[in-house]
Amino acid sequence: MSTELTVQPTVAEALDKWHAMLLAGDLRALPELLHAQAVFRSPMAFKPYEGAPMVSLILNTVFQVFEGFAYHRELSSSDGLSVVLEFSAKVGERELKGIDMIRFDADGKIVEFEVMIRPMSGLQALGEEMGRRLAPFLSAKTG
Repeated sequence: MSTELTVQPTVAEALDKWHAMLLAGDLRALPELLHAQAVFRSPMAFKPYEGAPMVSLILNTVFQVFEGFAYHRELSSSDGLSVVLEFSAKVGERELKGIDMIRFDADGKIVEFEVMIRPMSGLQALGEEMGRRLAPFLSAKTG
C-alpha cells in the first residue's frame, strides 16, 4: 500500500514499524509502540481495555485470528497524530471489513486503538473466536 499521509514524523516512524511487524507476521516489538496507559476500544465491548499489556495481548490475539489481513486505505487527521486504516480479513468462513482508528502522542506512542468492523456476521465470528482464545486469560485476571 502506498499512500502519502500527512502525519508527525514520530507517527510516521511508528506506522512504518507497525506495517513492518504485520508484514513480517511478528508483533513481538508491539509493546515498544504502546504508551503505558494505552486504551483499546473493541467493536464487541462498551468498556475499553486499558494498559499496554492488555492492548498488546488483544492485538496479538486478533492478528492470530485474522486470515488474509490487508490494509487498503490510510487517512490522517489534520494534527498528524491520528490515522484511520481500512482493512479486510477473514475469520473462518466469514469475510469482514473494518477500520483501525489509531491515536498517537507526540512521541509516536499509541495512546488509543479503536476498531470498527462490519458486517455483523464477521464481527460475531471474530467476537466468538476472541472470546474463546482470551477466556482463560480474562478469567484468571478477574478471578
